[in-house]
Amino acid sequence: MKKTILITVFFLFISLGTYAQEGFIGEVRLFAGNFAPRGWAFCDGQLLAISTNTALFSILGTTYGGDGRTTFGLPDLRGRTAVGPRRGPGLDEVRLGQKFGGMPVSSNSGESSHTSASRTRTTPGIGLNYIICLSGVFPSRS
Repeated sequence: MKKTILITVFFLFISLGTYAQEGFIGEVRLFAGNFAPRGWAFCDGQLLAISTNTALFSILGTTYGGDGRTTFGLPDLRGRTAVGPRRGPGLDEVRLGQKFGGMPVSSNSGESSHTSASRTRTTPGIGLNYIICLSGVFPSRS
């Protein structure tokens, strides 16, 4: 009996590490649900009040919008892929918060006078939601 209890406690202890860890404030994750979990928000460019989100504002500032006095913006990743900021030989410069590129335009929109069907080639993908952590662990620099 003692052995069974010890084994059960051991496996319960080990399984605690498998649960989702609390997010870092400002962390962005992909989420397959149609809602943002508690403590998270969709990365849809919405403006938030600085007064109720001071920790997140201290990380994001006005990089993604807002006036910096009462509001700041969340990243808008709807229809976009996140890309790390970059600069260097042979690279197009991308700054933190900069939007670039666009959705491919199909030439079969009805404006064309020819009758053959044209195809737009895009990379295969799947629709998921980007979410950002509003409350959690404040990330330290060290």
